[in-house]
Amino acid sequence: MPDQELNETKLVAEALSAPQNQHIDIRVPARHNPVLQQVIDRVNADEELYALWQAMNVNAVDRLGMSDHGPVHFQIVSNIALKLLRQLIERGVVPSVVQDHKMTNNDAEVIVVLASLMHDLGMSIHRIDHEQYSLFVAQPKIDDLLEGIYPIAARTIIRSETLHAIISHRSDGKPMTVEAGVVRVADALDMTKGRSRIPFEAGTVNIHSLSAAAIEQVEIKSGVEKPIHINVRMNNSAGIFQLDELLKEKLRGSGLEKYVEVEATIEGETEKKLVKVFRM
Repeated sequence: MPDQELNETKLVAEALSAPQNQHIDIRVPARHNPVLQQVIDRVNADEELYALWQAMNVNAVDRLGMSDHGPVHFQIVSNIALKLLRQLIERGVVPSVVQDHKMTNNDAEVIVVLASLMHDLGMSIHRIDHEQYSLFVAQPKIDDLLEGIYPIAARTIIRSETLHAIISHRSDGKPMTVEAGVVRVADALDMTKGRSRIPFEAGTVNIHSLSAAAIEQVEIKSGVEKPIHINVRMNNSAGIFQLDELLKEKLRGSGLEKYVEVEATIEGETEKKLVKVFRM
């Protein structure tokens, strides 16, 4: 695949147009990180991991009426997380695995991608406490995917840092690493309207489904005052709920607050008269 950032809107559109039950491969811009590409190749060949994603989606969509929690979600979150991490590194932020364990930026990328792909694995068991269940479901998978790529000591560090990022994405999670904060925020940024289609089209009309349907696009760019500028385009002011109640909660305590600025713009003349710009 071309070595470039994958656009979230394009990923959603491709997923929506794909035939039902079609196998979806995970794609990330590996750039000059051959270890990350090797891990992704193993992910795409792992039938057990894909079956876990399918089991999770049955629980989320068919049984609970939630938005997609299958491979589409994990592809989007992993790409967002990778983009956030790279922008932070470009602006001089040092990943925790580099600072504390003297590993490399490439290793930090492996951590955020693995955590992004596995942060909800516990939903294959139950939605309640799924973050904790994700830990023991993910641990053997991480070992399998890293076997022969890293020596034992390095593999142990990568696994521990990945599991920390997984548990820290819960609502009261307190990330202690840059990588965990990145995954936490990336998970919250998977919010475009295509992602909310299942509960909304099924007739679940509440502030969650309405606000999610109001999000047109999420753009992640380099900021001026802060390394990361997130612009959320909405078609209705109901989308502010996604930012004020969900994104803000994930950003607060992530450790990334000083690096991220968020701005929402609302399209349509009627909505512009109500709220023009919402900043956080």
